[in-house]
Amino acid sequence: MLNFDFHNPTHIVFGKDRIADLAELVPATAKVLILVGGESAEKTGTLGEVRQALGARTHSTFSGIEPNPSFETTMKAVEQVRAEGFDFLLAVGGGSVIDAAKFIAAAVPFEGDTWDILLKGGRNIDKALPFGTVLTLPATGSEMNNGSVITRRDIGAKLAFRSRHLFPVFSVLDPTKTYTLPVKQLANGVVDAFVHTVEQYLTYPVNAPVQDRFAEGLLQTLVEIGPRLLVSPEPVYDDRANLMWTATLALNGLIGAGVPQDWATHMIGHELTALHNIDHARTLAIVLPALLNERRAQKRDKLLQYGERIWGITTGTDDERITAAIDHTRDFFERMGIPTRLNAYGLGREAIDVVIRQLDAHGMTKLSEHGDLTIDVSRRILEAAL
Repeated sequence: MLNFDFHNPTHIVFGKDRIADLAELVPATAKVLILVGGESAEKTGTLGEVRQALGARTHSTFSGIEPNPSFETTMKAVEQVRAEGFDFLLAVGGGSVIDAAKFIAAAVPFEGDTWDILLKGGRNIDKALPFGTVLTLPATGSEMNNGSVITRRDIGAKLAFRSRHLFPVFSVLDPTKTYTLPVKQLANGVVDAFVHTVEQYLTYPVNAPVQDRFAEGLLQTLVEIGPRLLVSPEPVYDDRANLMWTATLALNGLIGAGVPQDWATHMIGHELTALHNIDHARTLAIVLPALLNERRAQKRDKLLQYGERIWGITTGTDDERITAAIDHTRDFFERMGIPTRLNAYGLGREAIDVVIRQLDAHGMTKLSEHGDLTIDVSRRILEAAL
């Protein structure tokens, strides 16, 4: 096992009817800006519950945060916070709203050009506004980590950043708030959490059986409940609860502690989202199977382990077992209703050159757990994903 530091201060408040706990979780003297995406939080009554729980606290609502939140929109919220003196942020939504909250929290007290936060990956953040979250869409794990991704529309850039100052103070996770989600969003959540787990697991062995078994448990849970979520005529609380908690655990730092990680799938996927506005999880489903096949030699031992422990593949040559493991992964995404080819989104070879230019421009030239996934390798992965 590799050396590591692990620290996660986020208070998780899990279960039915826990939004009422905001009355105790948010400081009594806080002036709160509630951040939301579209109209769903209002229509479902979640926003009403939040406002009721805030009681007499001064609060206002900023709406319109997009999927794949933009620098342009978040800066409008920054201006409102600065102008009206809000001192606590409350994100009500999924990963996009929470990611936006993190950028806003960092940008409000930042001195200088706030775009530098993204250009430097958050390394220049030395303070941030406190914020909490009410999760309504399980997928990204942003509710219990210190990372975020923001898109700048005018230049087609989607950049990640993180800081120890950007852990949520608390996150309220009520599985019943997923009951109104469309099937597409549930499928996205399953695939997003699956790929998050894989990127911390499918690298190379470092004798870390605790992390391996933990990651495998998350993957097995997603494989088990994912298809049920798509066909259940009515929401099943336990399945929604397990999806919500699995997605949180997939990216709260625990399974990645002490093991090598490979975020190349995410980096390539980010460019596809920024350029073509494809849902984040769906770009991951396009890239991952092709990447695993391209990197089958570097990931050989873990791919064999993954095939046996997740998919029950125990017969055939090593190459046959690895191929079967990758095929099972692709089939799982397809069974979740998520295409795994660029052509499903009307993209052909002409799109690849643009993605490659963006990867190069953003410094994504030495990706993977070994730092040897070059631009040329990224091109081969995208060509294999056609």
